[in-house]
Amino acid sequence: MRFNLIQLAVVAVMLTACGDKKDTPVASGAPSVPSATPAAAKPSESITVRIGHAAPTSGPAAHLGKDDELGARMAIDELNAKGIKLGGKLAKFELLAEDDASDPKQATAVAQKLADQGVNGVIGHAGSGTSIPASRIYADAGIPQISPSATNPKFTRQGFKTTFRVVADDTQLGGALGRYAVKDMQGKRIAIVDDRTAYGQGVAEEFKKAVEAAGGHIVGYEFTTDKATDFNAILTKLKGAQPDILFFGGLDAVAGPMLRQTKQLGMAIRFMGGDGLCTGELAKLAGDAIGEGTVVCAEAGGVEGELKGPLEKFKTDFKAKNGVDVQIYAPYVYDAVNVMAAAMQQADSSDPNVYLPKLKTIQYNGITGPISFDEKGDIKGGALTLYTYKSGARTQLATIR
Repeated sequence: MRFNLIQLAVVAVMLTACGDKKDTPVASGAPSVPSATPAAAKPSESITVRIGHAAPTSGPAAHLGKDDELGARMAIDELNAKGIKLGGKLAKFELLAEDDASDPKQATAVAQKLADQGVNGVIGHAGSGTSIPASRIYADAGIPQISPSATNPKFTRQGFKTTFRVVADDTQLGGALGRYAVKDMQGKRIAIVDDRTAYGQGVAEEFKKAVEAAGGHIVGYEFTTDKATDFNAILTKLKGAQPDILFFGGLDAVAGPMLRQTKQLGMAIRFMGGDGLCTGELAKLAGDAIGEGTVVCAEAGGVEGELKGPLEKFKTDFKAKNGVDVQIYAPYVYDAVNVMAAAMQQADSSDPNVYLPKLKTIQYNGITGPISFDEKGDIKGGALTLYTYKSGARTQLATIR
């Protein structure tokens, strides 16, 4: 086929148009071709580290849950002020706070919600009855969980690699109180009431074992609930057994009214309990039934000597920031958040799979004392502090390790 000059000219123009597009200018106002490497693909200068927090911020134990949450927020604020970098990027810590209402069913719903939100770690739950069922959900999701106050031994004995606590358990807590009741308080006839929660029942049973091992005599064991307000039936029954010490396994919201009713019934007893009732709020709840040195309780933690300085400073700063006194476990929540962040810093990552091994071997000096964990996730060398109440204020008796 032969081409004339016009046909050859057309072919030449078409070949030029199909050439290298880099040399083809874009007309002003024409749509640009998307870049192969968009600006959005550039590395971010910061990352968000989401820390979940679960505690009861409604219901009878709301004052304890709010205390915990304020401790967590103090830690988060301070971490952000430090400008911590993970993987070369500025880490912005964010607290995702949830209310479990001290209810096991709500606790599992909260745990699933936090897991679905992809949190990098969880601080909580506050109680054993909520921490234990929630722990399986966190374990299945591979999310590290540090409880600041769950004391039932079962919590860390389920075989989960993600479960930790920064306080002593009921074996130590109930055991120390039981021995103290017999040997130091010279209790001869001891009665027990528990609220049937995982926490209340656990600490009461450990107390009973220790009393009997120390040669004490249990004259009665009754049960109530964590929402009860009327104890006349069980207290009248126990009064007939003539106890000189009454131990309650449960929280201050129930212990306060119970103390009032022991006074109304004319029961001349000394009253004991674990960390759940060892709060500043107990004196308000019990009123003049608190007595002078007649109530003895134990906090699952505590420091002595020069270590008390940082803890007292925290309490002062806490009140200045929040306008309220520490109830009990805010310092342990504060430490738990910082322990988790320290493990992330050691691993240079907020990825749970990467920092979890560092959390298992952490050695951290907190405001509540040195923190490290054994193979189960329990704190090593956990302390116990015994308190009584005088002039309506909690007064320290002794710290035991």
